[in-house]
Amino acid sequence: MSLFSLLAGKPLATSEERAEHIGPISGIPVFGLDALSSAAYGPEAALTLLIPLGVAGIAHIVPISFAIIGLLAIVFFSYMQTIDAYPNGGGSYTVASENLGETAGLLAAAALMIDYILNAAVGISAGVGALVSAFPLLQPHTLALCLAILLLLTLINIRGVKDTGTAFLIPTYLFLGSLLVVIILGGIRALAAHGHPVPVIAPPHLPAVTSALSLWLLLKVFASGCTAMTGVEAVSNGVNAFRAPTQKNAKRTLTIIIILLMVFLAGIALLCRAYNIGATDPTGNGYQSVLSQLISAVMGRGWFYYVSIGSILAVLALSANTSYADFPRLTRAIAQHDYLPHVFKIRGRRLLYSHGIVALVGFTGALLIIFGGVTDRLIPLFAIGAFLAFTLSQAGMVVHWYKYPGKGTRQRMIVNGIGAIATGITLIVVLVTKFREGAWITAILIPALILLMAGVKKHYDRVAREINIDRPMHVENLAHPLVVVPLDRWTRITEKGLRFAMKLSERVEAVHVDAEECRDEVEQMWQRNVAEPIQIAGKPLPRLVFLPSPYRFVLLPLVEYIFQLEREHPECQIAVLVPELVVKHWWQTPLHNQRAQLLKLMLLVRGNQRITVINIPWYL
Repeated sequence: MSLFSLLAGKPLATSEERAEHIGPISGIPVFGLDALSSAAYGPEAALTLLIPLGVAGIAHIVPISFAIIGLLAIVFFSYMQTIDAYPNGGGSYTVASENLGETAGLLAAAALMIDYILNAAVGISAGVGALVSAFPLLQPHTLALCLAILLLLTLINIRGVKDTGTAFLIPTYLFLGSLLVVIILGGIRALAAHGHPVPVIAPPHLPAVTSALSLWLLLKVFASGCTAMTGVEAVSNGVNAFRAPTQKNAKRTLTIIIILLMVFLAGIALLCRAYNIGATDPTGNGYQSVLSQLISAVMGRGWFYYVSIGSILAVLALSANTSYADFPRLTRAIAQHDYLPHVFKIRGRRLLYSHGIVALVGFTGALLIIFGGVTDRLIPLFAIGAFLAFTLSQAGMVVHWYKYPGKGTRQRMIVNGIGAIATGITLIVVLVTKFREGAWITAILIPALILLMAGVKKHYDRVAREINIDRPMHVENLAHPLVVVPLDRWTRITEKGLRFAMKLSERVEAVHVDAEECRDEVEQMWQRNVAEPIQIAGKPLPRLVFLPSPYRFVLLPLVEYIFQLEREHPECQIAVLVPELVVKHWWQTPLHNQRAQLLKLMLLVRGNQRITVINIPWYL
C-alpha cells in the first residue's frame, strides 16, 4: 500500500456508498460539533463585551443566554419541519431556490459558503485559544498551531464520512461528558451554597467599571452570543448522509444536539454568575478562556482540568469538521445549477466531493493567516451568514407549505413564519451592532460572491448555447486536412510525427524555423532521410517550408505562419501535429525545453474552430 493510500484510505467503489452512511452516534461528531463547540466561544464572546461593566456585567449574561436559547428552540422546530419536507437534504440554498427564486437561492448560497469557511476558522482558532489558556507559553505560536490543526483535520476528512465520525467519537463524548460533569457538580455546589459557592481556584479579578449599561451594549452582547447558534443547519443539509431511516436518524441527531447545546448555554451562564466568572482580554498577558476559569473554579486544576481542556481543544478544533461535511455538499448543489465550476460535482476516491474540501481548506487557511488565528478578530464576521441562511430557509419553508397544502400545514407555516421573523430580526441586530467591527466585510463579500456565481452561470449558459446541437451530423466537406509538422532536426520523434501526418493527409507541410542559420544542413537532411525514401515508395512528398527568423524567435514565426495558412485555405481544416519528448521521471522535465507545451498553449489560446492541435508523444 502506498503512503497516500495509507493516509487517505483505499479508494471506494460507488457501490460501497451505503456503508459510508452513519447513525446518530456518529452523526453528532460529524454534524454537531459546530453547534456544540460554540458553547465554548459563544458565551465568551458575549462576556468579552461585558468587561467594561466589571462584576455588574456578569449578571446580564443569564437573561441574554436564555433569550438565545429561546431563539434556538424556534430554529430547532423549524428545521425539524425542513427535514420532513426535504428528506434528501434541505439546506437553505435548496429551500430558498425552490421556493423564493434564483436570487434568494444565491443569497443563501453565498451566506452559507462564508459561514462554513468562518466556522472552520473560528473553531480552529478557539481550540488553540483553549490550549493557550492552559499553556500560556504557546501564545506566540498561535498561528502555527492553527495551521497545523487545519492540516490534521484535512488528513482525517479525506478518509470519508464514516472514518471521520469514528475518529471523532472519543474527543466528542469526552467533551460532552466533562462539560456536563462541571455543570451538574457546579450547579449542585451553587444550590448548596445558596447561589454563592466558593471556587476551588478563584477566577481572575474583573477590572473596574469603565462604562455604563446601555441598550446598544446589550444588543451587541446578544449579537456576539448568537454565534453559539451557528451550525444548527448542518443536519438538515446532510440528511442523505444518514443510514435508513434517514429522516428519523437525522431528526434524532438534531434533537440531541439542540438539547445538549441548550443545557450548555444555560449551565455556563448560570455558573458564570454564581462564581463571578467574566472574560479576560484574549490579547493580553494571562488570558484564560471562560471555560478554563469555570472548570478551575468547580474542579480545581488537577487531572480533570487538563483532560477537560484537552477535550475542549480537540472539539473546538474538530468543530471545523461540520464545514468539511457540509461545505462540499453545498458547493456540489450550487454547481449542479451551474453557479459554480462543475469540478465541484466530481466525487473523489473516497466518495467525497474533494474539490470542495480543497477550496474550504484554502479559504480557511487564508483567513487564519490574515487574522493571526485570534478568535475575537474573527467573531465579528461570524453569525451574519448563518442568520441570513436561517431567515431565507424559514421564509422558503412558509412558501413551501403554502404551495403544497395538506393536513397540519397551517401550523407548520406558523412555526416556520415565527422562525423567519425571529431570525430576521436577529440578523438585523447582528449586522447593525457588528458592522463597524468587521461585519461590513461579510456584507461586501456576500454580494461579491453572488456576482461571481452569476458570472459562472452566464458562462455556462453561453457555452451551452454554442455547443448544443439539434440536427444530424454534417457529412459534406470531409476533405483531408492540411497538416503542419514543426521540423527541427532528424530524430525518431520527427520521424513519428511525419509518418502520422502522411497517414492523415496527402497535404503535409514540414515547417522549419531557421533561427540558427542552418538551412543547408536541414535541406541535406530532408533530401537524404525524407525525400529519397518517399519518392522511391511512390508516395506524395510533403512540402518543406523554411521560415526566416533573424531575431532567433522560434514559436512566434511558426504560429503566425499557421494562421496565415488558415486564412489562405478557408476550404479545409488545419491540423498542427506537435511532436514532443515525454520523460520518464518528473525531475527530468527541466532538462528539456518546453517549446511543444508553449506552442500548444499559444495555438489553443489564439486558435479557432478550423485549427486542430494533435499531440504526438515520444516516450523515453
